[in-house]
Amino acid sequence: MSARSVTGLAAAAASALTFGLAPIASAQAPTLAAPAAAPSQIEPALAESVAAVVNDDIISTYDLVQRMRLLAITSGIQPDQNTLPQLQREALRSLTEERLQIQELRRVEKQNKVSIISDDKEVDEEIEQMARNANNMSGEQLLTQLRNAGIGPETLRQQIRAEVSWQNYIRGRYGSRLRIGQDQIKAMQAQLTASASKPQYQISEVVIDPNRVGGTQNAMQGAAQLIAQMQQGAPFPAVARQFSSSPTAANGGDAGWVSTGEVPPEVQAALDQMRPGTLSAPIETQDGVYIVLLREKRSGASVQMVTLKQAAIPLAQDAAPAQVDAARATLETLRPQVTGCADIEAKAGAVPGVMAGDLGEAEIAGLSPDFQAAVASTQDGQLSQAIRTSAGLHLIMVCGRRQSGAQIPSAQQIENRLFGQQLSLISRRLLRDLRNVATVETR
Repeated sequence: MSARSVTGLAAAAASALTFGLAPIASAQAPTLAAPAAAPSQIEPALAESVAAVVNDDIISTYDLVQRMRLLAITSGIQPDQNTLPQLQREALRSLTEERLQIQELRRVEKQNKVSIISDDKEVDEEIEQMARNANNMSGEQLLTQLRNAGIGPETLRQQIRAEVSWQNYIRGRYGSRLRIGQDQIKAMQAQLTASASKPQYQISEVVIDPNRVGGTQNAMQGAAQLIAQMQQGAPFPAVARQFSSSPTAANGGDAGWVSTGEVPPEVQAALDQMRPGTLSAPIETQDGVYIVLLREKRSGASVQMVTLKQAAIPLAQDAAPAQVDAARATLETLRPQVTGCADIEAKAGAVPGVMAGDLGEAEIAGLSPDFQAAVASTQDGQLSQAIRTSAGLHLIMVCGRRQSGAQIPSAQQIENRLFGQQLSLISRRLLRDLRNVATVETR
């Protein structure tokens, strides 16, 4: 099995280097012509020692420093006295979880006499793909840039090996057992349809789990530090990949369009007050501490939209009744000729004095009362009764109607989404169980 998409830290490494996100003079440097060494603030101890022991596996201080450097580069976070503790905590957490994952995979391999852990060839293939996706580089070019930033290639390779192996294992062992029922799909469709009439928000999120960082106070402080770093130029997607505990972390925190009621009440209250393009303050909820980026906002699907075409004859507002009657008679000659929206412009344009045009899409509520009445009383593809305006006499045709807002996903799209959510939940539960029974000693 081969996971052709690497998420999390590894996926961010290539793109971060490509866009100059290494923590050098500027977090927004647009190129990487001459990568700088890793920040001096992240320095190894004079003598390598033990940072932690996970069951029988040692995490050395060298491993910890290397991972902190990789975290800094891939997130664009500037290491300083405020962010170093957070980088160290996150680096130790990720290294600990990777050790637990590899230990579990080795146990399964031995028990079932199968090969699960990715070999060097598969890891090399992932690095090559990452490099191509980042900036059409080779894998060796990517590793060279990491070396120039003070990061040994094995740091990235170990992270990729653990992540890809774990993804393959979860999908291989549990994917074939998952069954998404039609009742689940229909329930999700009903929920999305009901929420489509509510205001919608396109958001990205970082969710910090207090249980993983030593309590709510640490989570709030960490969130505030991440916000400060993003305001100084650290990219939101990169920060989300490294620090968020939400399943959306794999997509750079992209939660897509959400409606009122789909997010915690505290998050909803913040969204109601935010403008598109702004970051929230840390938001404490039952699920954890949120940082939300509001990318766009739109009204619900209750707004009715119509696409209109017309045939019209210009008339002065004070035109004589006889002129109006003559224009009406001319327009009426079109009724038996026009078969629908496909030919209204051609047929109307062929009649002397008649102007044909595409009025485009508009909200029904934004039309004049006479046009609203015509839209309401006329079937799609049929010509309305003549409408008198200050500009002339008009026949309109409705060529399409829709509700504004997000399109409801197809049944297949919903099934894929639910399948991914279930696999993510299984993965997190299994990892939580491994942590609960593990002996982890930090020094």
